[in-house]
Amino acid sequence: MISSSKLFQTLFIGLSLMVLSPVVQAQNTIQQAIDAFSGDYFFANASVSFMAMDCATGEIIASKNPTTCLPPASTTKLFATATAIQVLGKDYAPKTRIYMEGTITKDSVLNGNIWIRGAGDVSLGSRYYNGEGLEDQFLRAWADSLLKKGIKTINGSIISDASEFGYEGAPDGWNWADMGNYYGAGASGLPIYDNMLRYYFKTGKSAGSKTTFIGSFPTVPGLAFYNYIATGGNGDNSYIYGAPYSLDRFGTGTIEAGHSRFTVKGSIPDSELQFAIEFARVLREKGFKIKDSCVAARNLAYQAPSLRYPTKQLLFTHTGKTLGSIAWWTNMKSVNLFAEQVLCWVGYGVNGNGSIDNSIAKLNNYWEGKINTRGLYIKDGSGLSRSNAISAEHFCQLLKYMYGTQNYKMFYGTLPVAGVSGTLSSVCKNQAGEGKIHAKSGTMNRIKSYAGYVETKSGKTLSFALIINNFNCSSEATVERMEKVFNVMSQF
Repeated sequence: MISSSKLFQTLFIGLSLMVLSPVVQAQNTIQQAIDAFSGDYFFANASVSFMAMDCATGEIIASKNPTTCLPPASTTKLFATATAIQVLGKDYAPKTRIYMEGTITKDSVLNGNIWIRGAGDVSLGSRYYNGEGLEDQFLRAWADSLLKKGIKTINGSIISDASEFGYEGAPDGWNWADMGNYYGAGASGLPIYDNMLRYYFKTGKSAGSKTTFIGSFPTVPGLAFYNYIATGGNGDNSYIYGAPYSLDRFGTGTIEAGHSRFTVKGSIPDSELQFAIEFARVLREKGFKIKDSCVAARNLAYQAPSLRYPTKQLLFTHTGKTLGSIAWWTNMKSVNLFAEQVLCWVGYGVNGNGSIDNSIAKLNNYWEGKINTRGLYIKDGSGLSRSNAISAEHFCQLLKYMYGTQNYKMFYGTLPVAGVSGTLSSVCKNQAGEGKIHAKSGTMNRIKSYAGYVETKSGKTLSFALIINNFNCSSEATVERMEKVFNVMSQF
C-alpha cells in the first residue's frame, strides 16, 4: 500500500511535469532545430554559434557552441549603436564649428583663413538626408552665413580639420578589396557625401568591350584612376581598389552594357581635404574670391585643439542629425560608414578623442562588468573587419542588458523586422517568424549571422544570436535553413 505522503509526492511530481511539459517541449524543439541546423550536410566544415535567452529571467532556452567567438559581419553594429546610445544618449548630435583666423576689412575681405573643425557629423551631405543633386545644400547655407558675417573675399585658405578623430584611415582587419568601395569608406572627423565617390562610365554595346570613365562626383583633384572595368553581365559587378589618403584608384570587374552614364560607387580617398575643396567650390560658385589653396590640417603641424582654437573666432556652428536618427539608419539599412562614425562618437563624446583605438577602448570599458567580455574582440563599428570575434553569448547578454534599460524601446525600434522592413524584409516572409523577429543581419563572404529579439507566441521576449562561418552552400540556401530555427523560436 502506498502511504499518503508517497501518494502526495507522486501526484505533485506528475502535476509539475504536466505544468512544465509545454516549456520543456518548446525548449527541446528549439534545441532540436539548432541541432538539425548545425548538423546539416552543407555545414560539415562550418563554425556555428547559437544562443536563445529569456530576456526577463536570463534563462538559456537553447544553445550550440554559445561561447565560440566568430567574425559576425554586420551584427557587430549592435555593439556600436548600443554603446553609443547608452554612453551619449539618443539626442546626442555632433556640432561642426566654423572659425575665422584674421580680420575682416570694411570692403568685406577676410585677411586670413577659414577653419572647419570637424566633429564626425556623418549627415553632412548624406544621401539618407538629402535628395540627389542637393548634397551640397548645407555648404550653400554656410556660404550665406559667411556673407552675413561680412565676408566676400578670403585672402587666405579654407582649412579643414578632422584631427580630433585621428587619421587611422581604416580599422584593423579591413581587406584591400573593400577599402576603395563605398561600403569600405572609413570614419573621419569631417565626412562628406557619405564619403562616397561616384564614378561615371559609358559602357559598350557588347560583352567584353571597354568602358570609358567620364568623370566623378565629387571631383577629386589629382585622382589617378586606372580603368580595367569591362562591359558585361547584369548590373554592377565591379570593384574599386584604393587605400585611404591615396589618389591611386583601380577599377576591375564588369558593368552592364548599353549605358551612356553608369554609376559605380567608391570611397572618397581623403574626406578631410575633399571637405575643404567642396566648400571652396560652393563659395566660388556664389561669387566669393579665395586667394590660396585648400588645406587639410593633417598636412599642417599638429596642435592640440586647446591650443589651436582659442586664437580663432567662432563664426557659427552646424548641428547634425541626432544619434537616434543615425542609429536607425545604421541598423535598419546596415550603413557601414554610419556605424564607424557612431563608434568614434563614443570616444569623442567621452574624452574628445574620436580615434578608432580610443573609441574601441571606451566601448570595452563600458561593457566590462555589465556582460561577460571574455573572448570579445571588436575592431570596428560596422563588422567589415574579419578580426572581430564575438560569440552568440556576447550578443545575447548585450541584448538582454539593453532590454532592461530605459533606452530599450528606442534601440528596439532601430532593428529590422522579419518579413517587413530593412535588411530582414525578405526573411521569414509569409512564415511563422514574420513580424516576430526584430534583428540585425550580417553578411560577408562565407559569413551569415543574425542577432536580435524574438516576440514569441507565449508572450515572451527572447534575445538570440545565430552566427555561421564557412558554409558550403550559397548564402541564400543558408538563410533558408536559418529561417527554420527562427520560425520555431517564434512559436515558443
